[in-house]
Amino acid sequence: MANIAQAQSTQTAYRVTLTNPQGHTWYADEPSDKGGQDTAPNPIQILLSALGACTVVTLEMYANHKGLKIEHVQLDLALNPEGDPEAGQNNISRKIILKGDFTEEQHKRLLKVAESCPVHKLLTSNIQIQTELGIE
Repeated sequence: MANIAQAQSTQTAYRVTLTNPQGHTWYADEPSDKGGQDTAPNPIQILLSALGACTVVTLEMYANHKGLKIEHVQLDLALNPEGDPEAGQNNISRKIILKGDFTEEQHKRLLKVAESCPVHKLLTSNIQIQTELGIE
């Protein structure tokens, strides 16, 4: 199935309802200092969480396939943690904390696996966005 999501405005300023064909619903909002109600993650946090979730799942799948025991995975992610970058340049900081007993070679392989998660590949690719405006 294609990866599809829908975003819709709500009666609350800057709060957005997000859905997919599978029937899941989640939300985005802006912080109070930007006029939102701070009732949900902001869009950048959702983007970072997508990278985090994909990385965790990819590492778990690899570990299960290879018979490695990962007790726990935690990712700390931040967009431009060093401050505003030059125009057109952004930096995502991703710190992966693994709990388990791994050799140095396994650590190196797990880092490569993390970099192969589909969201990481998407974010580091050349993305084109085609936009069309429909008016009702």
